[in-house]
Amino acid sequence: MKPQRESGAVQARGYYYEKPEEGAIRILTYNIRNCIGMDGKTDFDRVADVIKAINPHVVALQEVDSVTRRMDGADVLRILAEKTGMYYAYGPAISFQGGKYGNAVLSVEKPVASSYIPLPGRQERRSLLMVEFEDYVLYCTHLNNRYPGDRHGSVKIIDYEARDAEKPVFLAGDINDTPGTYTLELLTANWQQLSGNDYTFRSDRPDRCIDYIFGLIHDDFNYRVLQQVVVNEPVASDHLPVFVDVVIE
Repeated sequence: MKPQRESGAVQARGYYYEKPEEGAIRILTYNIRNCIGMDGKTDFDRVADVIKAINPHVVALQEVDSVTRRMDGADVLRILAEKTGMYYAYGPAISFQGGKYGNAVLSVEKPVASSYIPLPGRQERRSLLMVEFEDYVLYCTHLNNRYPGDRHGSVKIIDYEARDAEKPVFLAGDINDTPGTYTLELLTANWQQLSGNDYTFRSDRPDRCIDYIFGLIHDDFNYRVLQQVVVNEPVASDHLPVFVDVVIE
């Protein structure tokens, strides 16, 4: 069942984005750091307000705990789903402190199916969450931040998973590498970069772009980007939210 959206001032963050034009999909990627802000406070309402103010159709979230001790048993994704009134899917990467830690997707539309697979991570296992909707598929991931080889290997696995795609596939998440690197070279061989290269980390003093949204290159469809935005949200997480409005053609 779809959670009931809580009321609240979506403009509380100081910004508000109208819904995209008819036929466009708004895709948001956001590493939320378990809703722990740059002020050190855990604030689920604050992150939910960010999401509501952006008005996305679908959201790729990274660094999401499920009932871990460090979050006092809170199911972070379920809380955000209730506060935004969106459907949700979860893809754990590791077992951690009595619960799980990984990636998640929120969506206005009810998913058709969801699954996840492991990705390389020498100091911490990573994962790819794959959520299918009626007209497209969203992949959500958070790649290894220490070992380039793990990032490169992850891209090859992601490419393999998308090899037989019959629908448009979007890939969104914290790639943990910057424009011009081999990771991005590998990605853009099979994926069109839909988001820009504006800095996304860290949120209070951004100095690099590591969060992206891509579309799988395919003979049967193309992507037309109407808008690409990095939201100036310097408190709610250590990453900035990134969204695009895209039309599938």
